[in-house]
Amino acid sequence: MIAQLRGTLVAKTSTEIVIDCSGVGYRVSVSMATSAQLPDAGAQATVLTLMSVREDAIQLFGFGNETEREVFQLLTAISGIGPKIALGILSSITLVDLREVILHNDLVQLQKLPGIGKKTAERIMIELRDKIGGIRPSPSDGSEESATRFDARQEAIAALTALGYTKQTAEKAVRQVITAEPETALSVDALIRKALRLGMK
Repeated sequence: MIAQLRGTLVAKTSTEIVIDCSGVGYRVSVSMATSAQLPDAGAQATVLTLMSVREDAIQLFGFGNETEREVFQLLTAISGIGPKIALGILSSITLVDLREVILHNDLVQLQKLPGIGKKTAERIMIELRDKIGGIRPSPSDGSEESATRFDARQEAIAALTALGYTKQTAEKAVRQVITAEPETALSVDALIRKALRLGMK
């Protein structure tokens, strides 16, 4: 099985790359998140991979870090979710946010992901609730920014709980703040202030 490729990027789109390893070009399907992390064509790159062997095709899937590969494997083990849908999910939501959505039983947000209907969303909740809790992006996975955002979120929720709000109310308010400003890396203090302005109902 091919677990990793290191070579020159010959071509790159938002969902696929071709990487030349010692004269052999490998076509690899990737998420938009992984594609964005990779350099432009012509540069050297390394991707973790999974190989799928079927009767009609052999396909390689690439990942920017071990956490993404692990979540991809968890998703494709669920009935009704193939590699294409799994990559679509990983392209549409960060690993930290996916983890939070599942742990908070947010079926509405899950159903907004590409290819996910109500029944599939329910299966994701049931099958991943106890598995995804232990998955946390970290700097060693190349996800330092995501890990920092996760820590800030958890600290803000803890602080609001200490102020007397229920954990459920605090989690909901912090999630609303982050959803409203998804591209902004808010500090713990900023998260708390903005959450309090929501009224914490």
